[in-house]
Amino acid sequence: MRKRPETSSSSGSQRRPIKQPSNANSTTSLSSSMKSIRSGSVWIILSTVIIYSCYSVHYYQFENLPSPLTADQAGKRGFSEFQAIKHVKALTDFGPHPVGSDSLDLALQYVLAEVESIKKNAYYEVDVEVDFFHAKTGANRLTSGLFRGKTVVYADLKHVVLRILPKFTANEAADNTILVSSHIDTVFSTGGAGDCSSCVAVILELARGISQRAHGFKNGVIFLFNTGEEEGLSGAHSFITQHPWSKTIRLAVDLEAMGVGGKSGIFQAGPHPWAIENFASAAKYPSGNIIAQDLFSAGVIKSATDFQVYKDVAGLSGLDFAFTDNGAVYHTKNDKLDLLKSGSLQHLGENMLAFLLRIASSPHLPKGKDMDRELKTGHDTAIFFDILGTYMIVYSQRFASMLHNSVILQSLLIWAASLFMGGSSAIISLGLSCLSAILMMLFSISFSAFVAFILPQISPSPVPYVANPLLVLGLFAAPALLGALTGQHLGYLILKKYLLNVYSKKKQLPAVIIADLVKLEAERWLYKAGFVQWLVLLIVGNYYKIGSSYLAVFWLVPPAFAYGLLEATLTPARLPKPLKLATLLMGLAVPILISSGTFIRLAGTLIGMAVRFDRNPGGTPEWLWNVIISTFIAVCICLTFIYILSYVHISGAKRSIILAISILFGISLTLVLSGFTQPFTEDTARAVNVVHVVDASGRYGEKQDPLSYISLFSNTPGKLEEEVEQIKEGFKCGEDKVVDFVAFSVNYGCWTHDDTESGWSESDIPTLHVDSDTKGQERLTRVSIDTKSSTRWSLAINTQEIEDFILKGNPDELIPYGNKTSVDGWHHIQFSGGKESPRKFELALFWSVKTMPSADNVDRTIQDHRPLLKLRTDVDRLTPKAERVLAKLPTWCSLFGKSTSPLTLAFLSSLPVNF
Repeated sequence: MRKRPETSSSSGSQRRPIKQPSNANSTTSLSSSMKSIRSGSVWIILSTVIIYSCYSVHYYQFENLPSPLTADQAGKRGFSEFQAIKHVKALTDFGPHPVGSDSLDLALQYVLAEVESIKKNAYYEVDVEVDFFHAKTGANRLTSGLFRGKTVVYADLKHVVLRILPKFTANEAADNTILVSSHIDTVFSTGGAGDCSSCVAVILELARGISQRAHGFKNGVIFLFNTGEEEGLSGAHSFITQHPWSKTIRLAVDLEAMGVGGKSGIFQAGPHPWAIENFASAAKYPSGNIIAQDLFSAGVIKSATDFQVYKDVAGLSGLDFAFTDNGAVYHTKNDKLDLLKSGSLQHLGENMLAFLLRIASSPHLPKGKDMDRELKTGHDTAIFFDILGTYMIVYSQRFASMLHNSVILQSLLIWAASLFMGGSSAIISLGLSCLSAILMMLFSISFSAFVAFILPQISPSPVPYVANPLLVLGLFAAPALLGALTGQHLGYLILKKYLLNVYSKKKQLPAVIIADLVKLEAERWLYKAGFVQWLVLLIVGNYYKIGSSYLAVFWLVPPAFAYGLLEATLTPARLPKPLKLATLLMGLAVPILISSGTFIRLAGTLIGMAVRFDRNPGGTPEWLWNVIISTFIAVCICLTFIYILSYVHISGAKRSIILAISILFGISLTLVLSGFTQPFTEDTARAVNVVHVVDASGRYGEKQDPLSYISLFSNTPGKLEEEVEQIKEGFKCGEDKVVDFVAFSVNYGCWTHDDTESGWSESDIPTLHVDSDTKGQERLTRVSIDTKSSTRWSLAINTQEIEDFILKGNPDELIPYGNKTSVDGWHHIQFSGGKESPRKFELALFWSVKTMPSADNVDRTIQDHRPLLKLRTDVDRLTPKAERVLAKLPTWCSLFGKSTSPLTLAFLSSLPVNF
């Protein structure tokens, strides 16, 4: 009886509870509808669309090559890949042609004959000059990057130089020239189809085309075919410091390869932006990205090119191009013509031809000093990147700073206004959403790194994915994605708990409805955490003027714009709604277009580097490279998936996603453990070295009686048991015998002493002889060095004992007094040269005046037997034992060469401190 009057008397107040359930019911209905829409099948479709989009971007940006042109199709003035390929084939047919080899002489004669033919057939109004330049002995004393603590000395190097000038303005054009350069020589382990016969072939074909067009040029073009690049950039250094034409160069372009074929992209430009600006305007298929330049400059890519000489020694600006496909074959036998993709040379050739025609005809070619002045008074370094290999965007660092500052300022203002309107709960919600991003990163890296860590323990190879790079999707990307989902979901739960407490106090709604609203609100905060993540990266990158910061703009602005357009409201009291799928697709379209291809290419480059990662074999843990790659993949996933994963937590697709990830991981791991996929193949080989070592170190003043053995080691992480089992030549493997090759140490390797006495003689062993030792206030020791038959050697000088030194050779002063750097207490001299290089040298050692440690603190026996000098001489000769080992080497192995690698016969000698 009471209930009825109460209802009647409060009919006005009854409308509010009736309306609220109606609104709540609609919210509940919307939430339920959203859950049904976000089903597993929708996520599979969405994932497929995103993956396909990323693959398409990568393919179009890096794999889409132009059709090769024949000589008839290209015409006299065009570029023909068919003609260039003939040059690649001819050069690779000579086999490996390192400095000092007969095969290099043949390669030089081939290039010389081709440029003479170009000169003979040039347009009659074009003046073509050919110089077969024989460089004098010299020393490259670069001190940055790979050259810190090192001096590179060279002798008897020969280069082919071609200069093309317009005949009627030859004098003016000769004073303003453009250098286009590459190297003919290879390392001893490969014929070098990619590195860099392909580059030489492109330059020859370019020179042929330019010789038919140069009558209208305002500037001359110099084409340099140098030797000695593989031995420490010696060829470029000798040309720049010795050739008279080098004084006329205003701009330098270097062509290189860190793989074989594909698109040759710019990975270094500047420091003046003039060259990259003109390339972007002229090139038909522009390719290049400042990300590669940033990584190269930071030392992530452990390499150097001739461009460093042109920039640091000559002070020139310009461009540095490189082929990067199939990076795992770099400096191995698999750098061969068969792997050179059709269209690769056409792509580079057409780009270069259009670029050279533009700048050679320009009356405004900046001079070196002008460039320096302009950089100081207004011009700035350039930010550059291509879009799908079709269009290149270039702008100055100054404009980038203005743009970034504007984006940062606007973002901070929007966030400040938003947080002010939202109050303390909004600030806490933002903090918790940022916590979810941090947890996402930590869990993603941890999951992926854990797999990377245990992989060497359970897999036949620590790097089982080298020959099959797609395996990293299952081995590393899958656990990284699972970790990212787990970490963000944990943050989501924490955020949801806080928001539930806030909504319970503020909203007079049923608990079920509040729970759904909290889920929707938490989802939106997780999405907005992506803005904060990229904003922080933009602020840091802008502060340090990192060119790659442009990526942060694209990953911040479009998602924020999509959110503001489709989601944001000025009514703070509005109840949250489900995040629209359109917001996700609109926000990610531009970032995926700009960056997905680059991220995939960077991952592929890192995988290719695994073959040559361990610079001191056995000196790094086997899991380290896996952790580096897995961390890179995890970071990329966290940075790019933060928006996508925020859309998962209130859907019904979590189980489907986790199941799919687990299946992908399981399949990949099964393929590796079962041996169905091999870590290396004949085309993607493991990098190894087989060296016959004659070790006479530590025997100064004693009867020689050197140790003789074959050393087998690998720059690729992993043991060598399987290889040794197949070779069967008495090898023993382990870490109990460290071999000091002067330039590096082998901490894990295999060796055999069986049958190693033939193929060499004691007369080959280098000698270190103390000619005089003057002790006084300033101690001076003179040492004579005889490298015998070797024209390639490495000498380490103990800088803890020696303050400075002078090196002379027949009778030139090669390294003067002063300006020495050291690494780990050693300064290294690296020498290489032709057959007429000197073999005898004089070394003047100036001892340090520092107080020697007292006998009470130092074991003098150990102190006195430390090496003062360490010497390794290399001979490109196969002894009978080494030849047998190489003949039995598994097909999945290949000799690996670099400037510090020993040749197949190496002699070790040393001089102790107490000689």
